[in-house]
Amino acid sequence: MYRIFLISVLVVAGLAPGLALAGTYKLTSGQEISGEVLPSSANDLGITIKTGDQQYQQVSWASFSQAALKELARNKKLDQFVAPFIEVTQAERIKRTEVHIKPPPRLERPAAQSLLGALFSSGIGLFVLFVLYVATIYAGFEVAIFRAQPPLLVAGLSAIPFLGVLAPIVFLSLPTRTKPAEAPIEEIPMPATEVADDAAVPASDDGNPMHAAGAQRPTGLRLAHSTSAETSTAPPPTQTFQRGQFTFNRRFFETKFAGFFGVVRRDADKDMLLVIKSARGEYPGQRITRIAANDLHVQIQRGAATEEVMIPFQEIREIQLKHKDAN
Repeated sequence: MYRIFLISVLVVAGLAPGLALAGTYKLTSGQEISGEVLPSSANDLGITIKTGDQQYQQVSWASFSQAALKELARNKKLDQFVAPFIEVTQAERIKRTEVHIKPPPRLERPAAQSLLGALFSSGIGLFVLFVLYVATIYAGFEVAIFRAQPPLLVAGLSAIPFLGVLAPIVFLSLPTRTKPAEAPIEEIPMPATEVADDAAVPASDDGNPMHAAGAQRPTGLRLAHSTSAETSTAPPPTQTFQRGQFTFNRRFFETKFAGFFGVVRRDADKDMLLVIKSARGEYPGQRITRIAANDLHVQIQRGAATEEVMIPFQEIREIQLKHKDAN
């Protein structure tokens, strides 16, 4: 019996929404209609209400009041027909159309720390510190060349962590170190060869004085004295141009050493050498083959062959113009 009762309850509960709804419904005209609403008769136009035995009345949805429509909307089968006729207030409309913004997932911010701590705590930060460290050492090297300072000293001081950045600034603030000018080579006058005042020897008829009568004919050899004073010429003095006293650029070389640009050297400059001392070494140049805004190309002698070397202006420390036989 209990099982049969339970089955009957479940069947009635399942069929309850489809059963008629009895009640009193108020119309928009002010009248009220009582009876059972038949959900199975609902359509887009209205619904049928059973008002008595064998008495039915067709009522349109627009005839129901708002309270009656809301009551009918409780039935799931009638909700789809009643919903278009229910007036929605502004508050309900706002509530229905309200947008709930769901914040997206965000990454957690790292813990606050100092700049150096942040740099040392990541791979990118360590790479940036390494690049800055190498750049500081290179800056010290360039400053040493520009100010004619020892490159190893300035670069070594620049390599000290956290303090080396001050080394290029300090040496850049110092004046350019210049070497004392070399004393010019003084020309030592050579004594003129004394010309022996030989006695006039009468010439013979053929013009040879040795054939004249009474001329002495010595059997030994002796050095003949030249009739003119032969003087030995010393090489010209060496000219020195140092960085700080002169600005080494294209105009400087074109004005000071114009004779070194030609393929054929003139008599005055053919025995002169242009010795350029730079950070890379010392180059005894014979001719300037090319020159640009920032560097020049010098032809030097390498054994039996010649070689062309490029020298930047910023690396030149000193230039000497001297004779090829000068020490």
